Amino acid sequence: MFELISYEKFRDTKDVRFFDISVNESNYRDLVIHSGPAVSPPNDEEFKNWQFYIHHNQEDNLLAISGGRTFFLVNFGWDYPFYKVRLESCGYILRIPRGTFHRSVSDQNGSIVLNQAIRDKEGTVESEFKVTNSKDNKKLLDCITNLEPRFKIYSVK
Repeated sequence: MFELISYEKFRDTKDVRFFDISVNESNYRDLVIHSGPAVSPPNDEEFKNWQFYIHHNQEDNLLAISGGRTFFLVNFGWDYPFYKVRLESCGYILRIPRGTFHRSVSDQNGSIVLNQAIRDKEGTVESEFKVTNSKDNKKLLDCITNLEPRFKIYSVK
C-alpha cells in the first residue's frame, strides 16, 4: 500500500519555514516541473486513453515543493486497487511502492515535485520509465473504468 511519510519541521520564522525532508535510503533524486495543468504521462494521442508509469525496480518518495498535484494509483495487490491522492506543497511525502501503476495531474498553475527515489541496482531510467497505455492492459482499463478511486488529501500547514 502507498504510505504517507511525515518529515521534520525544525524552525519557523516570520517569513521562512525550515524542514528536513530527507529520505535516508534514497539513492536517486529527480525534480519534476509541470508548467500549467500537465498530465504525466500524457494521455495517448489517438484515443486519449490514460497512460501510467510502473516501476519494478524503484520506489518513489514524492514531495510537492510548489503547487499541488493529484496522483492516480493502481495496485492489484492492495485490498482496494484504485486511489486518488492529492499532494499539496509542504505536505507529506507520498511513498509509491514498486509495482504500482501511477500517473499525475498538476494544478492549473503547475507544480514542482521532488522525488527521492530508492532504486535497485537493476533499475535504470530506461527500464523504470516505460509508459503503459491502459488500452493495452485489460485489467488496468477495467479497474479505472469500473471503479471509483478512493480519494485522499494530504497536506500539512
